[in-house]
Amino acid sequence: MDISRSKQNNLLNRLFKLEERKTNVRQEFIGGLTTFLTMAYIIFVHPSILANTGMDRGALITVTCLSAIVGSLISAFWANAPLALAPGMGLNAFFTYTLVLGQGLAWETALGVVFLSGIFFLILSIGGIREKIANSIPKSLKVAVTAGIGLFMAFIGLKSLGLVVGNSATLVSLGSFTLPVVLGLFGLIISLILELRGIKGGIIIGMLASTIIGIFFGIVEMPSALISMPPSISPIAFKLDIIGALKLSLLGPIFSFMFVDLFDSLGTLIACAKEIGLEDENGEIKSLGKMLHTDVTSTIIGSLLGTSTVTTLSETAAGISAGARTGLASLFIGFFFFLSMFFTPIIGVIPAFATSPALIIVGVYMFKNIIDINFHDFKEAIPVFVTLLLMPLTYSISIGLSFGFLTYIIVHAGTGDFKKINPMLWFVGLLCFINLVI
Repeated sequence: MDISRSKQNNLLNRLFKLEERKTNVRQEFIGGLTTFLTMAYIIFVHPSILANTGMDRGALITVTCLSAIVGSLISAFWANAPLALAPGMGLNAFFTYTLVLGQGLAWETALGVVFLSGIFFLILSIGGIREKIANSIPKSLKVAVTAGIGLFMAFIGLKSLGLVVGNSATLVSLGSFTLPVVLGLFGLIISLILELRGIKGGIIIGMLASTIIGIFFGIVEMPSALISMPPSISPIAFKLDIIGALKLSLLGPIFSFMFVDLFDSLGTLIACAKEIGLEDENGEIKSLGKMLHTDVTSTIIGSLLGTSTVTTLSETAAGISAGARTGLASLFIGFFFFLSMFFTPIIGVIPAFATSPALIIVGVYMFKNIIDINFHDFKEAIPVFVTLLLMPLTYSISIGLSFGFLTYIIVHAGTGDFKKINPMLWFVGLLCFINLVI
């Protein structure tokens, strides 16, 4: 028995370089479990968002788990990094509320847009073009895009909860405090308190608490079973329309998916790589290319399965802080998502008022870096303000992003500060202009 366990440990050590990274199986398990608990809300929230497009919710639950499993396996065996990959928040809202519900695109075509964004993202990795684009974008705009998406997510959460409703005179106003709204606010308070106290899985606990009370009051149906075989993915898998997405009018959305994925993943990867000791003496990140390939490959495969952009989540940092250092932690994350697929009956009954608080909390997390903006410098503040304002008000990440970039270029060019506008940024501005005109 001991000999067999020793052989297994030796195999894991060779595969994941446990000793070299000063870790062990137990530490990786704890790190993987911590990451899973902080990101597991995606299993509940992501299907509820994409189901608004008409996609089958049961299939979406399975595909959400499958895409996370695929990303985990690639991260484990290709990049050997403890990454948390799953459909990205914000990008799923862009998919649903901007492309499908906003522009009237079929969800199959929207999946084609996601697929093409992944392919272009992969092409940009040739010759380091991807990194050059990333480095050409001013830090203020990177922060503005993330913070703007945070506001957009929070706005969607408040609307989905029913706390914010439409108004013909003022566009929006405060909704009525119905029982679902009150239960949603109760779940939000529970989640916030648990998150602030550092309890992992606080968002999920808040969801389940409001759902259970909803069942007691008869506004939520009891699940038909506790566990079952995962729903079939056939209603959405391999249904993407790539040809339909090959339109000039969809160049902007393709660029937006690619841009947001690039900066979300690149920022997370750089921060996390430093924590796990993958930064060399020159400040270069070892295996950064492999980690970025993990991200983009997961997006391409995810679009084939039937989901919006799969990206490296910021929740990766939670597992690293708990000790995760290698791809073994990702392997454990994938295993936990595999188990989750069999609890679809429970996941399927979670109502919108229970999942909405997660959108609000994620929005806060995405908005918090706004403190890095120097609002005393109006040349920085104005483009940031435009981006923050227009993303939620136009209900479009793409439009807010495009106006933000163009405003930055116009402000700096108009004041003669051309040194702040590099050639790559002019190209990005051209893409933004084309997106708005079309």
